[in-house]
Amino acid sequence: MSATAPKKHTKTQSTYAFDNTATNIAASQMRNALNNLADTVQDSEKQSRFENEMDSFFALFRRYLTDKAAGSTLDWEKVKSPSPDEVVQYKSLSENGANNLDKLAVLKLNGGLGTSMGCVGPKSVIEVRDGNTFLDLSVRQIEHLNRKYDADVPLLLMNSFNTDADTEKIIKKYQGHRIRVKTFNQSRFPRIFKDSLLPVPQSFDDDLDSWYPPGHGDLFESLISSGELDSLLEQGREVLFVSNGDNLGATVDSKILDHMIDTGAEYIMELTDKTRADVKGGTLINYEGQVRLLEIAQVAKEHVEDFKSIKKFKYFNTNNLWINLRAIKKLVEADGIQAEIIPNQKTISKGSSDINVLQLETAVGAAIKHFNKAHGVVVPRSRFLPVKTCSDLLLVKSDLFFLEHGALKLDPVRDGFANPLIKLGSHFKKVSGFQSRIGHMPRILELDHLTITGNVTLGKNVTLKGTVIIVCNDGDKIDIPNGSILENVVVTGNLTILEH
Repeated sequence: MSATAPKKHTKTQSTYAFDNTATNIAASQMRNALNNLADTVQDSEKQSRFENEMDSFFALFRRYLTDKAAGSTLDWEKVKSPSPDEVVQYKSLSENGANNLDKLAVLKLNGGLGTSMGCVGPKSVIEVRDGNTFLDLSVRQIEHLNRKYDADVPLLLMNSFNTDADTEKIIKKYQGHRIRVKTFNQSRFPRIFKDSLLPVPQSFDDDLDSWYPPGHGDLFESLISSGELDSLLEQGREVLFVSNGDNLGATVDSKILDHMIDTGAEYIMELTDKTRADVKGGTLINYEGQVRLLEIAQVAKEHVEDFKSIKKFKYFNTNNLWINLRAIKKLVEADGIQAEIIPNQKTISKGSSDINVLQLETAVGAAIKHFNKAHGVVVPRSRFLPVKTCSDLLLVKSDLFFLEHGALKLDPVRDGFANPLIKLGSHFKKVSGFQSRIGHMPRILELDHLTITGNVTLGKNVTLKGTVIIVCNDGDKIDIPNGSILENVVVTGNLTILEH
């Protein structure tokens, strides 16, 4: 008897029927709940805007139910590495000068709070270098561009309901600068109870933790509903350069802008070489002849190691994106952007109990598959300098970089070398803890790897080289004296210095 391949598990007709019924019931209950929510809005103008927002949310929710019932996962056999014309090397691009700046607008994703780094308010106002915040640096870069080339590139900030009020106050200080800063809000969607799939908020003005901003994939609809997209088109703008507000490497690059206009591409994603630290980052793939972004959340458990392979997928998405504005308008009006939904599980406190909730999000990078001539450009690592933690903050504040017109430039000594790997322990999780322990930046030009855990303080003029590991036991304290030079050492709780 010949062995046959095991059958793939497929859903029976009765399972499908059950799932479809459950989907329809959940959708109809959600629709009723959203209508009830809309009835709680008193102001008629606000009500109309809120109803539009809830319609968008309902479309997302409906799609989530359908996808869940269909159990749609990627067929791993069809996942291919992108072809050479789908991924272009930055060094092969030619430059025409700054002729196309009048066609450009810059957008920073500014919806995040600084809570993960122990700060209150928008993350973009954390001080990162020489007294400048993320936002200051973005403004300085574009202002310099406008002065140098006599241009008028506008800066847009997409806020969330969490960052909107604070950002409005902060940007007043740029009024005398040669730059137009515009802000608009992304959507405010209701969180849903994980078990009942019904909205958490009971009324329009419920607590903030009943709502969530639905990820940066919401950019397309929010650009249009805010009126900002039409305004940009009226100014003759054609290309939007989008990046995360905390990526200090995401500066305007006229080579990529020229390449986009020359090739007629509607969407360009900047990729960079994957290192061991980036194996979870989304990557460009070819799927059934189409360029797509593949995120680790979409990969079945048995293929996660393949996904992390640096050989098969050499590059990852920096979330620096160049997108054609007319193409956005055309696709949104045709309801043509169906980015993969990322269900994000959270826990919130209601009264004395913790409740599991879901928020349905989308990523702006996932929309690449809908745009014509979309492709990736492999850029130098210097264009990806995100600051997610205080370990990243140490890197960008250090002597590895110097500031030039608001842009961080790598010291030529490090050219061609990977940035040092820096791991700071829980005492450094918050910016306040970081600043109190590392008040003066150490010199790290010759550093490869730094690990610090426990209650450790660095003095002034400390130099770190090679691999430096400082481990302080609970209850102990280590003060590294002023002027210390630590090279290839392990420093432990009793300040013994061992060769490493």
